[in-house]
Amino acid sequence: MNAFNQQVIEEFRANKGRVGGPFEGRDNMVIIHTTGARSGRTITNPLVYLPDGDRIVLIASNGGADKHPAWYHNLVADPAITIELGEETYEGRAELVHGQERVELYDRMVALIPGFAEYRDKTSREIPVFAVYRK
Repeated sequence: MNAFNQQVIEEFRANKGRVGGPFEGRDNMVIIHTTGARSGRTITNPLVYLPDGDRIVLIASNGGADKHPAWYHNLVADPAITIELGEETYEGRAELVHGQERVELYDRMVALIPGFAEYRDKTSREIPVFAVYRK
């Protein structure tokens, strides 16, 4: 894990889900734990999420890069996921969202965090969207 992500995770845990820097003031941060598709190890990543009723939505934007983030491949291989949300930790299951629902959820994320429009514009790939349901 890179030093930036490690610092965000430590700050998130120390401050009950709140972090500073580029995420200052965001109430929509989570830490996800996935199982490495190749390694089988637990992989931890801080992400922003979109609240959506009883589920949360994760966008595999990878900052607009032309390849999916590693956690995308992990969830495709094994959709079991652990979520740290504020002071709560729970088990969940991730499902890829397709079609019009994917478009609508992505557009809602853009409304919440406009930088996601830039990510969409920077890449030729369709950015995957996951819905995460509590077990």
